[in-house]
Amino acid sequence: MAAEKIAIKLYHGYGHTSDMVLYGHTFRKLPPAYKSLSSNSFTNLFRLLRLFFVKPVPRIPLKVKWNQQVIDTVSEDDGFFKAEWESEHTAAGWHPVLVQTASNKPEPAMAEGLVYIPHKTQFAFISDIDDTIMVSYSATIWKRLKELLFKNAHTRAVFPDTALHYGLLANAHTSEEEPNPFFYVSSSEWNLYSYLREVFSFNGLPDGAFLLNQVKRWYQLWKTGKTKHEGKLLRVMRILDTFPTQRFILMGDNSQSDPAVYAKLTEKYADRIYAVYIRDVHKANYESTQAILSELQAKGIFTLQFSHSREAINHSASIGLIELPKARSQL
Repeated sequence: MAAEKIAIKLYHGYGHTSDMVLYGHTFRKLPPAYKSLSSNSFTNLFRLLRLFFVKPVPRIPLKVKWNQQVIDTVSEDDGFFKAEWESEHTAAGWHPVLVQTASNKPEPAMAEGLVYIPHKTQFAFISDIDDTIMVSYSATIWKRLKELLFKNAHTRAVFPDTALHYGLLANAHTSEEEPNPFFYVSSSEWNLYSYLREVFSFNGLPDGAFLLNQVKRWYQLWKTGKTKHEGKLLRVMRILDTFPTQRFILMGDNSQSDPAVYAKLTEKYADRIYAVYIRDVHKANYESTQAILSELQAKGIFTLQFSHSREAINHSASIGLIELPKARSQL
């Protein structure tokens, strides 16, 4: 195994002076860059499938170089690695970080990434992706695969006015120069990282840190978007623990486990959660979701189950979270 050539894939990290975190993978070679501009469905299929033809390389010692610090870490059995460290004071914004293999044999591997240090704002936002931001049909595997495989990052449907709502939230009680931080926690796999970032960029959604699910190989595609509830719960808890001074707004949908996960979070963090938004995409779950949200409201948390983002925008304005744009005052 030591003779294998290694490639390092980095994802955006985040944190603050006392709690920095960076994620990545060690692969046999880097996944191909995602190219999305094709109107041919089978070209889109081929390009998407290539993202799942990866070979993780386990147990690779790595060094993270951050300013004058060096942090040691090791990739896990599936090639995934997480580096955590404390840092001297660093200004808010995006900052470069370097990761390289600890050994120069057979040849050194190196990757440059970015770490985001949020501004000290009042609010922070955690959002699911599939069926919360993007139309994904998560509850029906074959519909989900069709949507994923045969559309590209520019033709994937994003729910109307979602980008408007999220853009308003990014500037809630702050400014465009010092936006509220966004964290996107999803059951989608790390294979789709570059694909999802392209979807978000094309649709004008706020930039942020992504926390995704375990890498899958091509023969596991039928399991895409599936993860245990505990995994998502732990990832959200990690964010809440990292930023103890901010109040959080949680966004999800009722197709799978978001209402139950968010309800579980309130057992420990009720005073940290300002509002919960659940998109109603699975009518059979409406009543059970509403029952959960009623329990959260009893704890003093603002809640809304909605079908269209215009409803969520109006609700955010009614609770003083955002101001409606003048042109949208009749939403």
